[in-house]
Amino acid sequence: METLSAAERRRRARVESVIRIISPGLDLILAVGDRVSRIVEREDPEYYPARVEGMELAPPPARERG
Repeated sequence: METLSAAERRRRARVESVIRIISPGLDLILAVGDRVSRIVEREDPEYYPARVEGMELAPPPARERG
């Protein structure tokens, strides 16, 4: 990977700071969407909850073949 110029480093820092600022809002949108989808369709056989840091991943449930 090539070394970034000063302008590229500044641009990268700006983009990363914008992402850092809006990430709580994006997390909120995802959480609201998750809740709404659970209310709209309570039984979803292919639902996989979002990963949370520090939690061990469970293997996906086995699908029935018909």
